[in-house]
Amino acid sequence: MRAIAPGRVNLIGDHTDYTGGLVFPMAIDRFTTIDADVRDTQTIELHSQDEEQDAIIQLPVTKDNSFASGWARYIAAVASECNPTRGIKGNISTTIPIGSGLSSSAALEVATALALGFSGSASELARLAQRAEHIATGVPTGIMDQLCIASAKQHHAMLIDCNILEIEHIALPENVQVLVRFITHRTLVGSQYAERVKQCSDAESIIGPLRKATLASVDSISDLTTRIRARHVISENQRVRDFALALKSNDLVTAGSLMNQSHTSLANDFSTSTPAMDNAVSELQQTTGVFGARMTGGGFGGCVVALCSRDAQIEGWKVSAAGAAHIA
Repeated sequence: MRAIAPGRVNLIGDHTDYTGGLVFPMAIDRFTTIDADVRDTQTIELHSQDEEQDAIIQLPVTKDNSFASGWARYIAAVASECNPTRGIKGNISTTIPIGSGLSSSAALEVATALALGFSGSASELARLAQRAEHIATGVPTGIMDQLCIASAKQHHAMLIDCNILEIEHIALPENVQVLVRFITHRTLVGSQYAERVKQCSDAESIIGPLRKATLASVDSISDLTTRIRARHVISENQRVRDFALALKSNDLVTAGSLMNQSHTSLANDFSTSTPAMDNAVSELQQTTGVFGARMTGGGFGGCVVALCSRDAQIEGWKVSAAGAAHIA
């Protein structure tokens, strides 16, 4: 049995998913793969070529059990949600750079669920993997990563409404390429991610759901920090809508400009960028052949992403839009 799950890069729409907003990611041709045999045992045994310790998990895993440490906690968390009746033994490999902000943890969660026999819908798979992420890390992340990985379509990016989990697959124009450049290692554990979630919740307690709010309503928020956090989310949702329309009409100049605006908002209003990421984005934005560039993912490090002309020769990883996680 082989379970394969792609990583993901988000073209626009960050820190909107946990408020039920809009995002525009795509799965990428970097994968986490689990090759394993199903066994009539009560043990999960997985070896990773990237980790010193194997993940050895005794079944059943319940919420009351002490969870494994390190990377094995993701396996245990998924097992607690899947409740498998049989164990597996095998190997994990990945071409997704760990700690790069390209959803290596979500890919691991989705691949593990498939390897353990999950057979529900893509949205059910995504929700299961999201719950596992919360258990394993304690970080209240949104559902974008898992839903993108579980629902992707080759050669397409995805407009996702994270409130109702509605997905529109939008083909990438043939005359563009997506480039990802790694900047610094990052992890959301210990970052200010949970603080941003709370700040958005505080804003919603004043003006209602941010996915429905207008920029005019932000003026009623007296606290400056809460106000600018809300301003980012509301304006970012609109940028996602506009970006989808621009991509459909092959208006790459407008699409790139929206990516640039998104980075400015994330850096200034949401404070999730870093000087190194700002410098990398600025350099890309001024490079011939680049329509737009921005930080991608949760921030606080990781990668930047650029929308480029097909023939541009720019340093970075040129990624293609991959299909959904599956059993091969």
